[in-house]
Amino acid sequence: MWMSKLEWPFPDFGMAVRTVVADAKLTTHTEIGSYDEFATLAYPLLRCALPAGISPINQITNTTKTPQSMPTQSTLRLALLVSLVITVVIGNVCAADSSPSPTPTPPSGPAGLEVPAYNPNPGKAEKPLKILILGGTGFTGPYQVRYAIARGHSVTVFNRGKTHPGILPDGVEQLTGDRNTGDLGALKDRKWDVVIDNPTMLPKWVHDAAAILKGNVERYIFISTISVYGDVPKPGLDETAPLAKYEGQDAMKETRDTVIASKFALYGPLKALSEKETEKWFPGKACIIRPGLIVGPGDETDRFTYWPVRVDRGGEVLAPGEKSDPVQFIDARDLAEWTIRMAEMGATGTYNATGPATPLTIGGMLEGIKEALHSDAKFSWVPTDFLAKENVAPWSDMPVWVPPTGEDGGLGAVSIKRALDKGLTFRPLAETARDTLAWFKAQPKERQEKLRAGLTKEREAEVLAAWKKEK
Repeated sequence: MWMSKLEWPFPDFGMAVRTVVADAKLTTHTEIGSYDEFATLAYPLLRCALPAGISPINQITNTTKTPQSMPTQSTLRLALLVSLVITVVIGNVCAADSSPSPTPTPPSGPAGLEVPAYNPNPGKAEKPLKILILGGTGFTGPYQVRYAIARGHSVTVFNRGKTHPGILPDGVEQLTGDRNTGDLGALKDRKWDVVIDNPTMLPKWVHDAAAILKGNVERYIFISTISVYGDVPKPGLDETAPLAKYEGQDAMKETRDTVIASKFALYGPLKALSEKETEKWFPGKACIIRPGLIVGPGDETDRFTYWPVRVDRGGEVLAPGEKSDPVQFIDARDLAEWTIRMAEMGATGTYNATGPATPLTIGGMLEGIKEALHSDAKFSWVPTDFLAKENVAPWSDMPVWVPPTGEDGGLGAVSIKRALDKGLTFRPLAETARDTLAWFKAQPKERQEKLRAGLTKEREAEVLAAWKKEK
């Protein structure tokens, strides 16, 4: 596996973890679901372990001795995967067109597919369900809960009871336990129509929960991740693509500690095996959802958040690569609401879940954010090779964006046709941008002073000055 070819140059990794956990005010065993809640968290982590001015992505070196000034696709992929770090270490996370503006008509999806327009007032479900959410208090979980309640369902959540206490609305049943220690007694002798499994990254967690819930639930929805795919070299990757392979001795004995010890080479394969474990216990009743980058209000990683904050500040903004480079992400609320609708439909099968419905470019995204925020920002487009030379890393220093070439060149153009067929809808980019900015501005002053992704003001100015001199 590509991961085995890479070296790990961080001798004081534990100190880096403690630094970022303290800075982010995260707590152990907080709830998280999947790739949605992982991306970019590890970049500030790696920055804590490196000297000032050194880009983490260029310190993850390939054994072929590729020059550090030019990150390879393998180093980029490791950087993307390493963005899982904090969520694993602390338990589970606290939780194009050229005109991105929405139109009143339903958008046209792949091959002319007509997809439903986003409906902010969906009304009540035809049949109330009893829903069990494993997790439920992290990033996407509260949105699932609120939408389910609004649709007329009864909701039970199962978690440690320590993440965001009081965040859920009245009427939600709280069951307390700990999947990491096998404390699942609260789930015994209970029945639900559907289970939504948010925080699992280990197949043993699925096994233990399924052993209790089998025969007592009609559907099992497992929130997985696009990281289960071995490689994403070309646009259009769909759910039939090969998955990362587990090469260890016994997947059921893997723990968070062994995932860390593997330098996270185990994460994708174990998530893939968790999917298989779900399907084994619930044949014909399992629904696997593979989210991409999840964004929006409440995202403590500042992935995507960097852009509304930076564009709102105005002035000259460093923009990465080519305007036409594709990007994909999904608002946490859209993912959460669609997950509940999938439960209502009794959906089974596997679905990539990212967006938007029609292709979006980094240029379209930034212009859309600018328009939504009525900003005077002016974008200066800096080529990928120059950014590499300046140690400006995709995804961390330039959030959301990944160059559309090489081993992971298709990350911004994954096929979501199956999800669109099942009614996945997207609120306007402008709404996500405005709501995310409003949420960020409501945070404490000290939180706002230090974004957890993207370039600092000083670093951005340095790179822009260097680029102007280069030209």
